[in-house]
Amino acid sequence: MSSAGQPYIDPSEIALEEPAAERFKNPRHAFWSGMRDAAGAPAMVLFAGMVGFGAMGKTNGFDVWFTTFTSFFMFALPGQVVLIEMAITGSSVLAIALAVTLTSTRFITMTVTLFPQFHQKDRNRSLYASVHLLAMTAWAVSMREFHSIEVKHRLSYFVGLGLLCWLISVPGTILGYYLAGMVPPAVTLGLVFINPLFFLLTFTEVKPWINRVAILLGCVFGPIFFVLDRDTSLLTAGVVGGTLAYFIDRKFLRKKVGVIG
Repeated sequence: MSSAGQPYIDPSEIALEEPAAERFKNPRHAFWSGMRDAAGAPAMVLFAGMVGFGAMGKTNGFDVWFTTFTSFFMFALPGQVVLIEMAITGSSVLAIALAVTLTSTRFITMTVTLFPQFHQKDRNRSLYASVHLLAMTAWAVSMREFHSIEVKHRLSYFVGLGLLCWLISVPGTILGYYLAGMVPPAVTLGLVFINPLFFLLTFTEVKPWINRVAILLGCVFGPIFFVLDRDTSLLTAGVVGGTLAYFIDRKFLRKKVGVIG
């Protein structure tokens, strides 16, 4: 039993929608389907964001190797932006490492919500390699699609989806680096924020209503806490809005059939 007195349900055991029970013939089919799904809007949006980041790297005096290195090994746009901004201000390596780590704490929540939906036999040490492919875009699309994918094919689908998103980030960064200065700075910054916007819009399509409630509360509390203290407004709006959404879900939404998703 959970702390709220409700029985625990393994996410991988949630029943599939009947028409989707045979969506893929085998793991290879699921992998290439993930690739095809990534080749549309997710890859284009991520590519645009990395173009903006590459331009940011050049305009701030970093070489193409270091800028591309961060996309290949970090593959986390907010953390990459924080890394460059703090390096420009001359922050210590320890401070930079701590700040980048804090920006990456969202991956804990993303991992514990997505990876339990894989088949039991896929939950092994190989997931340490797959977790590098976890980004906002791949996570949001996977959360939206997993309810219609057989459990045994979910990991293959996720790897195909995440792999293309990761691979597209490198040429996007290099292209943005060499295009820097050809477009106004406002356009460069706009490209960086396309990816979070796409993530937000994708997340609204995830079936459980609690996601939409959390986004709505974030829109309400964000401006309020920004007026109170802009430096901590993002954190406080997230904590307060997320906590309130959690209690709304536990007390009301889960008691209504068809709302939990």
